[in-house]
Amino acid sequence: MKLNELSPVPGSTHNRHRVGRGVGSGKGKTGGRGVKGQKARSGVAINGFEGGQMPIYMRLPKRGFTARSSKSHAWVNLGRLTKAIEAGKLKADDITEETLLSSGVVRRAKDGIRLLAKGDAPKNANITVTGASKAAIEAIEKAGGKVTLTAPVAAEKAE
Repeated sequence: MKLNELSPVPGSTHNRHRVGRGVGSGKGKTGGRGVKGQKARSGVAINGFEGGQMPIYMRLPKRGFTARSSKSHAWVNLGRLTKAIEAGKLKADDITEETLLSSGVVRRAKDGIRLLAKGDAPKNANITVTGASKAAIEAIEKAGGKVTLTAPVAAEKAE
């Protein structure tokens, strides 16, 4: 077989249908758009319009809501803290939200900084942050450190 003998599989290619090129073409005059009306004109885009019927996005119920009092915390993992201490960016004896921001460990404080437990905990670290996960607090205390939370702790649900 040679390159000049190659051809596409029969039925896999089609000629372009040229619309509006005379009555004899089969798609002349109105060009397959029917007769008159908004959709027969050019430049029409009626997204979501269902011919006067109430559109589906208006028929379906609205869901969810965003609480105005919700807070968005920046978070930092224990492994990230350990790396920063080893690199000399932070001192383990006094880690606060201000030192985390100034050292570049956290970019923005948002509504506070929350400590999460991914990675190895730094040794003998005294950390003061807005919030922390239980696992992070346990890991720090096991490594000989201390965590101080500045945000009010939510009351646990009575069982």
